[in-house]
Amino acid sequence: MKFLALVLTILLMGCVGIPENVKPVEHFQLDRYLGTWYEIARLDHPFERGLTRVTAEYSLRHDGGVRVLNRGYSGREHSWKEAVGRAYFVKRSDQGYLKVSFFGPFYGSYVIFDLDHEHYRYALVSGPDKSYLWILARTPTLKKETIEALIAKASSVGFDTGKLIFVDHH
Repeated sequence: MKFLALVLTILLMGCVGIPENVKPVEHFQLDRYLGTWYEIARLDHPFERGLTRVTAEYSLRHDGGVRVLNRGYSGREHSWKEAVGRAYFVKRSDQGYLKVSFFGPFYGSYVIFDLDHEHYRYALVSGPDKSYLWILARTPTLKKETIEALIAKASSVGFDTGKLIFVDHH
């Protein structure tokens, strides 16, 4: 029984790791990050496949964590899809490294590894490995130069940015 618990613990901890060469931002301020973010681009995953107008809304929870509300529109089903989760800092509250859960006790990494520290207008976010990548912004569009810089940053640390899906917000 102890062996099974150890194996499960190791497996679950693996889901909150940081991909190689990815470094969470420092001097992170959660109060400035809260609110609505628009998904500009992402790597494909079944849980978001086919969704447009994708947003993430972050707000404080009573237990000190973060409430996460992800929404997107399915044109195929002509309906909105949403998922509510919770997130908590993994190490320190001034580091952009959180764990997020939408499914009970199972957590995955949420690593903010690039951020507009001055205005909190855009963010580059990774999951536990390099198959998870999101470009987020406070508005449904970003300047072309900003998108190109974020893609270059993600590519430089090993993400396959040629597979990015750009999200339609119309």
